[in-house]
Amino acid sequence: MTFPRSQSPDGPLPTAPELSNRARDFRLRMAVIDRETETALDLTRDRYGRTVHAGAAAAARAHRDTAAVEAYTTHLAPHAEAPLDAARLVLDELPPARHLAVLDGLAASAAEIHRTLDRPATPGSPAERAQHAALWPHLAAWADHSSIASNLADQRDGQHHKAPLTDEEQLMWTEMAQAAQQRGELELTESWYAADGQPITLAHLIQDDDSTVVALRGDPDAPGWQVIGHYAHEYEAGKVLPAPVPPGVLRADVSRFNRPAPAPEVSLLELIRDIVEGQTAGDAAEALLGAVQRGREAGPMVRLQELLETSGQFASALETVQGRQIAARLSALGRQLEFLTREVEEAAEDLGATVAVLPPHRTPVLRARPRPAVDTTPPRASTTARHR
Repeated sequence: MTFPRSQSPDGPLPTAPELSNRARDFRLRMAVIDRETETALDLTRDRYGRTVHAGAAAAARAHRDTAAVEAYTTHLAPHAEAPLDAARLVLDELPPARHLAVLDGLAASAAEIHRTLDRPATPGSPAERAQHAALWPHLAAWADHSSIASNLADQRDGQHHKAPLTDEEQLMWTEMAQAAQQRGELELTESWYAADGQPITLAHLIQDDDSTVVALRGDPDAPGWQVIGHYAHEYEAGKVLPAPVPPGVLRADVSRFNRPAPAPEVSLLELIRDIVEGQTAGDAAEALLGAVQRGREAGPMVRLQELLETSGQFASALETVQGRQIAARLSALGRQLEFLTREVEEAAEDLGATVAVLPPHRTPVLRARPRPAVDTTPPRASTTARHR
């Protein structure tokens, strides 16, 4: 399979919007492939998430790999380098060229995809399946990160603030917005980062039952932010304000399309059911210990701690005043949950050491009662008196 390069004279090169649409269509198709694959893999696992049908799982992944190659061939192969070239031109004009490594990685992946598929193996052969499996990480990289290249390529014409306020107007509007913020009448609606690294936030400034859209530069919860424009509505603001650059990520090595295999886990509802159906103190203790188990097969309480910790990291990474405050709150909640987890663990161990069973007077309720046979008359109660 030979791919025409973006320099090919076979036809005019796509425009930047067309390239963005191609990349978007590829990402959408990859999302569908990913969802279908996860559905198929779920059928190969037991209720705890362990793979029990290895052959079916391998077949599902092989189908995924082939479908991803077809999606790349359809949407991106002829012109994969073009959005990268356009994005590099934009990066040359940005103060911090922090996305350059991402573009280099995408270019390397595109080259590897082309190099492999220019020497295709026999269709349907094990060699072809091995080729497609080796290409999956590169295709996943494009599905994960091609939006960055598209976003930067779309900014090639450069969208800048076309109607800056005078110093006097900026001071007046900033003071009005600060007063509205103190009254609780500055409603933040949207935020992004401009090419110069400064955050821009849209807000509704409410005054005398009237609302005006204003744009703020800087952290609205920190001293020094300013109003840089006022508009009749968000659409007007979007036409003249600096365009957003792609937002960052919490962890650079995370991929939506290359997630690790899920760790086996027992749900909280299942643990509750184990206690309800249990008969000995050990049954209940084992379920409690399952909730606080640590390690790869961590229990729900430990997973909740991980959720709080990760959420705190995210809030702190926002690098805003409010984000840092929320991160501190989540950290405090995590410490409380850690204390509670230890208390539950100790209580479970004490319960397990209790040599006891539920008393026999706690008998089950028989919900299904016998029904009389068809065409039979229920026996009448005997009226014969008993004699002692």
